[in-house]
Amino acid sequence: MLNLQIPYCEYSKNQFQSIHPYRAGIKTESRPAGFVELLARIPKDRIAVLIGKGGKTRKMIEKASETSLEIDSDTGDVFADWGEQEVDPILRMKMPDVIRAIGRGLAPKRAVKLLEDEVFLRMYDIREWVGRQPNQTRRMRSRLIGRDGRIRSLIEEMTHTEMAIYGSTVLVIGDQEGLALATPAIENILNGAEHGNVLHGLEKDRKRMRIQSRSLDSYDEMGEPKDTFDALVPELAEARRRRERRYKGAQVDPENSEEIAEMLELSEDESISFEEE
Repeated sequence: MLNLQIPYCEYSKNQFQSIHPYRAGIKTESRPAGFVELLARIPKDRIAVLIGKGGKTRKMIEKASETSLEIDSDTGDVFADWGEQEVDPILRMKMPDVIRAIGRGLAPKRAVKLLEDEVFLRMYDIREWVGRQPNQTRRMRSRLIGRDGRIRSLIEEMTHTEMAIYGSTVLVIGDQEGLALATPAIENILNGAEHGNVLHGLEKDRKRMRIQSRSLDSYDEMGEPKDTFDALVPELAEARRRRERRYKGAQVDPENSEEIAEMLELSEDESISFEEE
């Protein structure tokens, strides 16, 4: 048996680089030098959605993320060319979620919201609850969507989140409070709970969170504790402040121009009016 060994040489290395320039993150003469990073791999049937008609969706994402996207139509790999400028680490951290969300069924205009600081992504694999049984996966998808999409719409409305169900994946985006509300609702449905019980529990959780939020707002509005007597008799406290101002004005040093200017400055409850005699 004849064994042929191809020696490693610079030619074979360059040949490989010319075939896979973006996957290897290699600088080529046809492209400007920059930092190329693999973001995510999406299903092939979602590539057209990512690109959009005439490339509009792709350009919209590139403008929002300040990067250039490269898409491998054979594998579904999506790369970001960050160029040579300094990259925002938060933006770089969130971009894979944007691509992943589009790949799992979310509309691109909704997925771009993930670039905001207060919007996050959470994904569920239905197979973790029902195993690799296509019939059970379809049944769970139907339970999460509901008749005419009613269950999904109610969860989105009550939690201020957005959901997408694609294949065996459930995807939710929203702020921390919204995800905290949506998570138990989705997991309870996947565990087989009745829709009525899930929605009732979701409403109770929402009311509890609203009460907690109001309590925090009231605490913030209170600020520093005020003197009890001043709080009970605000007019007397205002009179005290005016008296202190007049007393301070009587003690002004006539040689100090700053003190004179401060004395002549009117307070909020003082004004000057001119009348003809």
